[in-house]
Amino acid sequence: MFTKILIANRGEIACRVIKTAKRMGIATVAVYSDADARAPFVKMADEAVHIGPAQASESYLVADKIIAACKQTGAEAVHPGYGFLSERASFVEALSKENIAFIGPPADAIAAMGDKIESKKIAREAGVNVVPGFVGEIRDTDHAVEISNDIGYPVMMKASAGGGGKGMRLAYSEKDVREGFEATKREGFNSFGDDRVFIEKFIEDPRHIEIQILGDKHGNVLCLNERECSIQRRHQKVVEEAPSPFVTPKMRKAMGEQCVALSKAVGYHSAGTVELIVSGADKTGESFYFLEMNTRLQVEHPVTEMITGVDLVEWMIRVAAGEKLGMTQDDVKIDGWAIENRVYAEDPYRGFLPSIGRLVHYQPPVEPWTDDGAENGRRGVDGIRVDDGVYEGGEVSIHYDPMIAKLVTWGETRDEAADLQVQALDAFRIEGLGHNVDFLSAIMQHPRFRSGDLTTGFIAEEYPEGFQGAPASDELMRVLAAVGGVIATADADRARRIDQQLDGDFYAPGEWSIRIGEREAESSTFEVRLGEDAITVDGEPVSLEMEYTPGDVMIEVEFGGSDGEVSETFTLQLSPTRTGYAMTTRGATHQLRILQSRIAHLASHMIEKEPPDLSKMLICPMPGLLVKLHVGEGDEVQPGQPLATVEAMKMENILRAEKEAVVSKINAEEGDSLAVDAVILELE
Repeated sequence: MFTKILIANRGEIACRVIKTAKRMGIATVAVYSDADARAPFVKMADEAVHIGPAQASESYLVADKIIAACKQTGAEAVHPGYGFLSERASFVEALSKENIAFIGPPADAIAAMGDKIESKKIAREAGVNVVPGFVGEIRDTDHAVEISNDIGYPVMMKASAGGGGKGMRLAYSEKDVREGFEATKREGFNSFGDDRVFIEKFIEDPRHIEIQILGDKHGNVLCLNERECSIQRRHQKVVEEAPSPFVTPKMRKAMGEQCVALSKAVGYHSAGTVELIVSGADKTGESFYFLEMNTRLQVEHPVTEMITGVDLVEWMIRVAAGEKLGMTQDDVKIDGWAIENRVYAEDPYRGFLPSIGRLVHYQPPVEPWTDDGAENGRRGVDGIRVDDGVYEGGEVSIHYDPMIAKLVTWGETRDEAADLQVQALDAFRIEGLGHNVDFLSAIMQHPRFRSGDLTTGFIAEEYPEGFQGAPASDELMRVLAAVGGVIATADADRARRIDQQLDGDFYAPGEWSIRIGEREAESSTFEVRLGEDAITVDGEPVSLEMEYTPGDVMIEVEFGGSDGEVSETFTLQLSPTRTGYAMTTRGATHQLRILQSRIAHLASHMIEKEPPDLSKMLICPMPGLLVKLHVGEGDEVQPGQPLATVEAMKMENILRAEKEAVVSKINAEEGDSLAVDAVILELE
């Protein structure tokens, strides 16, 4: 067994590997860029080596710097995590020349599976189902159009060396191909140094199912069941679960056998994942096709660990050291259900735009996962596990992936795991930048998610107009109004005690008019009264249990049903506003205007502030790089026409005209770094 390993990665996956290595008695070395000098993984490691500037291309992606750090510290092996150098065969070969072990698969397997064109040929020869498509060299845009017409629309254009949702475009027509082919090539070259593109048929009602593989250097390969990863946005996974609610035992066996055969065909060892696309329209479960093989540890590996009890990181290390797998296929079981949500620094209320900046407050629902070696220890605290690599006061940088943390829950059933997600998301406090916690909670509560009727189009289909918060029941609205009344009375009581201007007994006001909603036309108003023995909302009693001290930002609330029994318990996050509070719970933030009943009627005389008209400006919705201006001053533009392309976190975003207009002024140039809300051009 190794005595010291280096982790060639950062963030939560670096923390994850370090924890398991420490339990195994292995010393660890971290490498870090300027941006990560104070990151948790740097402090957790036994040693740390600085490898360069914040840009990954000058630090984490430079193989020579990783090898130099190994030599400097005496590290015998390298764990690559995911991303960066994890699937670069040349890196494995360079390590081998220096007699440094790679904690992952062999270089030839990485090379074979890393090329999406070559991997499909190998998969077909190994007897694996493959999606119809063109896997040769595509000369130019006209050739791409010709191929797409032959295959039949819709088609998917993919960068051959792509991954993580980058370098992918869906085309429903020749126009889409002509507009997207060159962009796909650019994204492939900018992210992976390879501008080759292949085109394949887009499967209708697609579900994304992946099979976890684990093999050793002695020819043993196991299938550790499947994961459902269908809920995606822009081809990047948002929610993952194991097992899949769609896969039957018969499907699981057929998928597993094909994926094991593919792994053996390329001499695979270590952990790996074979990604499949499955037609949800085929209820026989036989229409599944090979997409690609990820020759590394997946972001979503914890859900597999939770249901199988197998520590994938530990076995990657053991396999790299030459050990045989200590189990057979019959030992692989499914125990319960696990769901993982990726908590991202992106704002769903603004079209999921990346959000960078400082984590002013960061408080996960439980302490981050610690590896104590126990099989059930991988299930976190009471079934809630947090894998993260950030800290309160730290920065979420534009240079790296926007993931803040992974929230993973385990339950005996799928509903139990989903309920735990909602409970944990309520208690996940993040302030200082936009995040997707509300959106994740909304998905967990969505009737379609609960039914298991999933496709990769779930988000686009269920939120076609964007996300505005999860819908709240009438019961929840009444409870929020009651909570608002309790808080307002407590705040008023505290204020009168501080003022000390009144003699004798004085009771804080207990009658409130509470409007929930930002604008009058879209809100509901409740009359709340706090009596000596009861709280009423619009004259009806509400059973409520809560503790609140003025200044609290999170409170636990229990409310009862008509029979007096506890109906539900949830966590509220509070933020004071000018006229009340913003309350966040159950996937939405609710604005409460709280006024004493005796003066509430005066509010109708207050003029509501109208938002400014920004329709005549093209505003940059996120910090990023202006890659291309598609128009010039004086150009006439039509609705939907591309105006500018902005790159943020390695993804290109096309900004389009919303109405017919003329470009009157351009305020930025290609190559400019733009701040959020910067005016790129003006229209008339």
